[in-house]
Amino acid sequence: MTEFARYAIYYAPRAGEFADACAAWLGWDMQAGRAVAQPDLPGLPRPLAELTRAPRRYGFHGTIRAPFRPACDEARLIEAVEHCAASLTPLHCGALALTDLHGFLALLPEGCDKGLRALGEAVIRATDSLRLPLTKAEIARRRPDSLTSRQRALLERWGYPFVMEEFRFHLTLTDQLLPGEGRALIPVLSDWLTPVLPRRFAIEDLCLVAEDRAGYFHLRHRAALSG
Repeated sequence: MTEFARYAIYYAPRAGEFADACAAWLGWDMQAGRAVAQPDLPGLPRPLAELTRAPRRYGFHGTIRAPFRPACDEARLIEAVEHCAASLTPLHCGALALTDLHGFLALLPEGCDKGLRALGEAVIRATDSLRLPLTKAEIARRRPDSLTSRQRALLERWGYPFVMEEFRFHLTLTDQLLPGEGRALIPVLSDWLTPVLPRRFAIEDLCLVAEDRAGYFHLRHRAALSG
């Protein structure tokens, strides 16, 4: 029996200073599968561990297919992700912009919205057979009453409400913040990340990740986009 209950398909940066800085900020290195020390930075409105509690367990990433219960074993998942990645070409964007996104901070790629939506749709369609149908409890956790009719239809068809034209790729860096915290946090986070941010953001891989029993995600396989 596998130790992982759910899998997902993410963007995650390749090894390097950018990946290391973002893992340290969140306190979890998804690629190494371990906790890492968070920096002690002046000017934070609250301890960094509190500001990053929710995104920590997911690791630094951009969701392409949200977590799902698998319909097959991990070897089959890897094979399918490799097959999908082989049909797609790398996506090149502009810079990453640090943005207050409805009350939490995230990095958003500039200049490639159309390409991101096309990539997201291709991955969703190619990997839909890998997931088990949603349970009633899983549907309830998505709070369907708060969704639009289109988002509810997407949830029912694809297992997640924010896909296809509703897809908004982002790289989460904080929890939902209290009023005023974002204003205080942005310059601190900007100082931490600016030296390592890529000049041009690129998605060059699909990353198969898995959730352990404690709720933390681990990189299981990286498949290069080679179409």
